[in-house]
Amino acid sequence: MYPAGFDARVEVGGITGVLEGLARPGHFAGVTTVVTKLLHAVGPSRVYFGQKDAQQVAVIRKMVRDLDFGLEVVVCPTYREADGLAMSSRNVYLSKKERAAAPVLFRALSQAAQQLQAAPQTQIGQELRTLMQEIISQEELAHIDYVSVTDAATLQEYSGPIPAGANVLLSLAVRFGATRLIDNILIGP
Repeated sequence: MYPAGFDARVEVGGITGVLEGLARPGHFAGVTTVVTKLLHAVGPSRVYFGQKDAQQVAVIRKMVRDLDFGLEVVVCPTYREADGLAMSSRNVYLSKKERAAAPVLFRALSQAAQQLQAAPQTQIGQELRTLMQEIISQEELAHIDYVSVTDAATLQEYSGPIPAGANVLLSLAVRFGATRLIDNILIGP
C-alpha cells in the first residue's frame, strides 16, 4: 500500500476538524488516503462502514461525493453487548469495574434519543448535551472527552432548536481509565 517514497495524502476539510478529529489530529487523512487507495485498487460499486464510527462514515461519504467516486456508501448498524455497550476491540482493555460502568454511555445516548423522538420540534441541542453529561457524570469511573448533538452530515453542533426532520447524530467519547470509548445514535428520517 505504501511503497518507498510514498508521500501523497487525501484530506477532507471541515468535518475532520471536530469531535474525533480534535482528539486525533491527522487521523482522518490517514483513513481517507488508505480508503482512496483501496477503492482505486478494487473499483467496487459499494463500500461498507460501521455506524459506530459515525464521523468516519460522514468523512467517507463526503470524500466519495466530493471526488465523484460513483459508488454507494452502505452504513452497517452498531453491534451491542446485551447491556448496550457498543462492541469494540477496545473493550478488552477495560477492567472489570470499568466494563461494568461502561453501559452508562448507551444509557445516556438512549435517554437523549428518547427525549428527542418524543418531542422533536421542542428539543434544544444544548439541553440534550446537558442531559447526556448529567447521566454520564453519575458514573465515577467515566471521564467525558465530549458529548455532541450535531447534524449527521455536516457535524455542525446544534446549540439551539433542532430543525424538524433533521438527521441528528448524538455522539460521545468517554474515558474509563486509559481506555477511550466512542459511541453514537443516529436519529432521523
